[in-house]
Amino acid sequence: MEPIKIVTGIMAPMMDDNIDTDVIMPKQFLKGIDREGLDKGLFFDLRFNKSGECNQDFVLNKAMYRGAKVLIVGDNFGCGSSREHAVWGLKQLGIRILIGTSFAGIFNDNCARNGILTITLDHDLVLFIAEQAKKGVSITVDLSEQLIAVAEKKILFDIDSVKKYMLLNGLDAIDLTLQYVKEIKSFEKLYFEKNHWLKI
Repeated sequence: MEPIKIVTGIMAPMMDDNIDTDVIMPKQFLKGIDREGLDKGLFFDLRFNKSGECNQDFVLNKAMYRGAKVLIVGDNFGCGSSREHAVWGLKQLGIRILIGTSFAGIFNDNCARNGILTITLDHDLVLFIAEQAKKGVSITVDLSEQLIAVAEKKILFDIDSVKKYMLLNGLDAIDLTLQYVKEIKSFEKLYFEKNHWLKI
């Protein structure tokens, strides 16, 4: 998994509240046996008209937001079902960071485990950043320093220490666990010595 350290780039505002995972990744894109091509399904019903043509009014189809690495989102982003495909699609499209006031719990966990940083800020700060995005201002997010720089403004953000460590080092849950192989094996050995009847 690609680490996140310092991300600088275009940001796009998507400020509707309660954008759920069905909107982020519609159900017809859950049929594949792997993760390939999910970027095509991302926000499909918003990105494309019924005729299949690009919806030029959708934010990510606008020229100034193409290639955006950061999404500024409304309240309760990622609510609804627990489909991890929504996160995979965001990452495949190049989204590395989401900034909003709140994220649905399972979606938030899925982001952390798949290399997308979610940043929770006060409502006024999110609105400020969204306004800068509408002006085409770029953003820099430094995860190590927990610092956002936008329009000459510096904003500090909080993050769980384990989540930060995983994202900085490009680790998923399995990678993190494997860092403790020696301790796990040592525990197993001692445990089975004390409870030898468990080992068949």
